[in-house]
Amino acid sequence: MIALVGRDLLLSARAGGDTAAALAFFVVAASLFPFALGPAPEILARTAPGLVLVTALLAALLPLERAIGADYEDGGLERVLAAGLAAELVVLAKALVHGLTTALPLLLLAAPLALMLRVEPHILPGLLAALALAGPGLSLLGILAAALSVGARRAGVLIPLLVLPLAVPLLVFATGAADAAAQDLPARPHLLLLGACDALLLVLAPLAGGAALRAAVE
Repeated sequence: MIALVGRDLLLSARAGGDTAAALAFFVVAASLFPFALGPAPEILARTAPGLVLVTALLAALLPLERAIGADYEDGGLERVLAAGLAAELVVLAKALVHGLTTALPLLLLAAPLALMLRVEPHILPGLLAALALAGPGLSLLGILAAALSVGARRAGVLIPLLVLPLAVPLLVFATGAADAAAQDLPARPHLLLLGACDALLLVLAPLAGGAALRAAVE
């Protein structure tokens, strides 16, 4: 598993296109909202936390089609499974790589984007904490969807259709944490619920995704 993670990180560092595309989408999409909503600071400040979370969610979907699909197409996935690595560990490895190469850069970029959108500084820690906890769950969901769509003709369309409905709890709890911070209320209950979602997905996503990978290579 460690070798697989290292290989994928090296390939991602050499190519860099997927991460750059996700970050570019995040910046461009978030920058468009002030044009649609108007420049009024009070409107931007009220809607910006939700906008940041939604655009980060959409940006994180971009690299998923190739996350497992590329290995499936060149036979790498079959070789990894034939070498004895459990399919569940492949799913975990792919989710970890997605988190490090996509979710983490989006988190780092979220702070300046949020400030650009007039998020109040005292809200920023709650927003970033929510995004940090939503990231692992989103990576697990995304890789699960990628595993379920391996071999599908329109995997790039199918993956968002699978991920977006399942990501609603993550988005609700993350938005709740940001709203609580905006109202000077404790964000801890919402963050704990995000952590519970992550723990549940850490168990279920590898099991379901592993079964899908085994079925795809048989």
